[in-house]
Amino acid sequence: MNIIGRRKLWYAISIVMILPGLVSLILWGLNLGIDFEAGQLATVRGDVTQEKVEAAAEGLELQNIQLVQTGEGQTQIRFTDPSAQAQHEANHQKLKAELAERGIEELSFDSVGPAVSSTIARNAIASMIAVSVAIVLYIAFAFRNAPPPVSPWGFGIMAIAALLHDALFVLGVFSLLGHFFDVEVDALFVTAILTTIGFSVHDTIVVFDRIRENLRREKGTFETIVNHSILETIGRSINTSVTVLLTLLALYLFGGQSIKMFVLALMIGIASGTYSSIFNASPLLVTWHNYRLKRMEKARLKPKRA
Repeated sequence: MNIIGRRKLWYAISIVMILPGLVSLILWGLNLGIDFEAGQLATVRGDVTQEKVEAAAEGLELQNIQLVQTGEGQTQIRFTDPSAQAQHEANHQKLKAELAERGIEELSFDSVGPAVSSTIARNAIASMIAVSVAIVLYIAFAFRNAPPPVSPWGFGIMAIAALLHDALFVLGVFSLLGHFFDVEVDALFVTAILTTIGFSVHDTIVVFDRIRENLRREKGTFETIVNHSILETIGRSINTSVTVLLTLLALYLFGGQSIKMFVLALMIGIASGTYSSIFNASPLLVTWHNYRLKRMEKARLKPKRA
């Protein structure tokens, strides 16, 4: 099977995977949950309607009241309270009492202020940047003795390209889910993205390590050696991913509602990571190698000035 010879096809499939979500991210962004946007979130049970909630909130000056059905007879009531911080708890208790009079029981309540939500958002972005930089440095160090023609930095950069593919795909899918199905992203979603990045890099390093070994002991073109290395590791990559996905599927079907979107993000990310480690990361090494050869050849043939 000539995986490397069909690398343009794999690149095209990746573009088709990422493009709809990327457009969604540009147009609509992510449907941010309470962790990233200041507000209050009450999870309730009972016969909940928009009219009942608005009637219960009358006189409290709450804004942007939204209802989201979460399954199992539960509903999330999300709103913002523009009053002073000291008044938030009093408003919450009044709302809880008014809802109870209408047969609506509050199960949980969360409140996040503007300062906390902005800090969480900054920390999430910083953690992803720090992880990416650390991965490049680690892979460059781990592959510092790799034989030519690929430099240690080449391995690191291509691994980052593969994990960016996976992160963008998951972000894009949840942007579409947020726009069309009101799915929100929270702090657990960041954990899922970081886990996806870790899994993607782990799978990619396995293939890269086999390429390094085969460069030392095999004869042939770089493209042939890379293709052979992928074929030697593809069974391990797929089998590992399938066992993880089966476990996550059980969690998705039988786990609690609170972790359902977290598990879905992991499933999408791990499936994408398996694809990118086989069909993107190593083929990109070959593409980059061929590009460098062409540049060197052009430089060699370029007439020197007198």
